[in-house]
Amino acid sequence: MSRFIERHPAWALIALIAAVVLLWLIFAVWPPGLEEAIGRKKVFLNAVFNGITLGGLYFLVASGFTLIFGLMRNVNLAHGSLYLFGGYVGYAVSSWTGSWVLSFIAAFILVALVGIILQLVVFRRMEGEDLRQTMVTIGLSIVFADLMLWAFGGDFYQIQTPQWLIGPVELPLVTAVKSSGEAVYLRYPLVRLVILAASVVIGVVMWLALNRTRIGMMVRAGVDDRDILAATGVRIQIVFVIIFALGAGLAGIAGVVGGTFQSISPGEDIRFLLASLVVVIVGGMGSIPGAALGALIIGLAEQLGSVYIPTYAIVVTFLIMVLVLAIRPQGLLARR
Repeated sequence: MSRFIERHPAWALIALIAAVVLLWLIFAVWPPGLEEAIGRKKVFLNAVFNGITLGGLYFLVASGFTLIFGLMRNVNLAHGSLYLFGGYVGYAVSSWTGSWVLSFIAAFILVALVGIILQLVVFRRMEGEDLRQTMVTIGLSIVFADLMLWAFGGDFYQIQTPQWLIGPVELPLVTAVKSSGEAVYLRYPLVRLVILAASVVIGVVMWLALNRTRIGMMVRAGVDDRDILAATGVRIQIVFVIIFALGAGLAGIAGVVGGTFQSISPGEDIRFLLASLVVVIVGGMGSIPGAALGALIIGLAEQLGSVYIPTYAIVVTFLIMVLVLAIRPQGLLARR
């Protein structure tokens, strides 16, 4: 990031100004003229928090994708199918047992097992063959989509939020001031805040695991020069299977999250695959902080765009991607 600031001071200044303006819009009391120009502050704050929590969901999907694609150089275009499968597993388990927490555990384990099978059967046989990996995983995603459509139908499903997470919580953010001078504070769903906090914890743990542990060191060394690492006696294929299982399991967890505060249905696999690709491109391949930053930017762009420019909301994210590719092709926080 320091190199980016040195090479592109103008863009860095623009980003800083945008961040300051956004913070002012969030924490300041809006004057009447501003509300007349862009609408009520409550609508704006809900869009911002929806964007941040959507970014947390995108991060869970994209962090698994960046482990598999960014670190291991495996082009897994069936990653969206893993997300959707995790959502269906979470729905089935929560409906059967009534346990929301158990649905996360089951989704992580089952989707991780699918990831292990993919790594052993598909990717191990096609190491370094990006085009073959792309074509095979596109075919697999089509097969997986049809199998899930056959098993679950074309209906929309939503995972039931546990009782202790139902309802809003009051946040210390003023949305308006009454004529009596009393401040009105933002009320926001507790479940979204808990999921956002969990996403932050998962991101920190992943970063620490990759940068401060022995297995993280082996993964990074194996990506850079697997032959030398294998010569030291490390069973690199086992390490890569573990990482692939972790990336797939994270997609399964994201499916449960998405099914809780949105819904799961056919077509969500393609949507989240494209979102993961955009997040990884914006944030930088193989970078956990980059995936977090990219997910935050894309989530905010989608939600603010859907509120203020709904006709062109879908275009905004791709304009951001094009802009990043133009000024920093390797991504904002790419691994060195």
